[in-house]
Amino acid sequence: MSAQVQETVAEAIRAGLHTLTATEQKAARTLLAAYPVTGLETVAEFAHRASVSAPTILRFIAKLGFDSYPDFQRTLRDELNAQIATPLAKHEEPRQAVASGNGVFLDRFRSALSENITQTFAHLPKGEFEATAKLMVETKSRIYVIGGRFTDALARYLSAHLRIVQPGVVHLAGQADNWRDHLLDMSRRDLLIVFDIRRYSEDLARFTAVAAKQNVPIVLLTDQWLSPIAAHARHVLSARVAAPSNWDSTVAILGLSEALVAATTETLWDSACPRIDALEKMREE
Repeated sequence: MSAQVQETVAEAIRAGLHTLTATEQKAARTLLAAYPVTGLETVAEFAHRASVSAPTILRFIAKLGFDSYPDFQRTLRDELNAQIATPLAKHEEPRQAVASGNGVFLDRFRSALSENITQTFAHLPKGEFEATAKLMVETKSRIYVIGGRFTDALARYLSAHLRIVQPGVVHLAGQADNWRDHLLDMSRRDLLIVFDIRRYSEDLARFTAVAAKQNVPIVLLTDQWLSPIAAHARHVLSARVAAPSNWDSTVAILGLSEALVAATTETLWDSACPRIDALEKMREE
């Protein structure tokens, strides 16, 4: 894969899924279901897991732009290392940049955030976004929104907006034991929206796995390396999170959330308008 390509392998697969043959699509979906681990197996093991032939696997990775299977695996290993990177491992000269003065650090940080937003929307499958927005509008019962340690704020933000334009929106906050109480009433008529970025939450993964067994439709907002929760999600929206910092940035994921709010509000405007008007009148009392 060329150095100019800024996509992760997962992003490349999702963007080009429609160009693959039926058997190649089986390989692609098998990889995405256990990403990136399946791609780190041998060709024979990957082929067996996907129920396709070894030549199909090799044609599939060639269509992704790789010259060889080892080249493909090297890229996946690099991504895996990025997935599990700790804040200490992500330290990339922030102190030197700040100490240099002249706004160097601030310019560098601004550029990174801007690039994250640009790349996120450039690589976002439009059909995936539209299907997510449609599912949010058509959900017959409740919409549950949940996040992890650093993404709970995003879940709260999204749910606060959605609650204004449609009824039945629930933000799942607090301890994991409290989340499980809601599983008693969750069904295929509901929707679960999950935020999860590296280092991925094991509590969220367990919770989502149970929800999936109950046939609850799941939407995942994650980073470019894909949370393991992607294996259970009906729709996945991934965003760039890397920044010149020990900490990941959630600006691009926030942008995706706001795009979903805007799309939902526009679609539901006939019913959302009276709700917004009623809320405004309450504030005047």
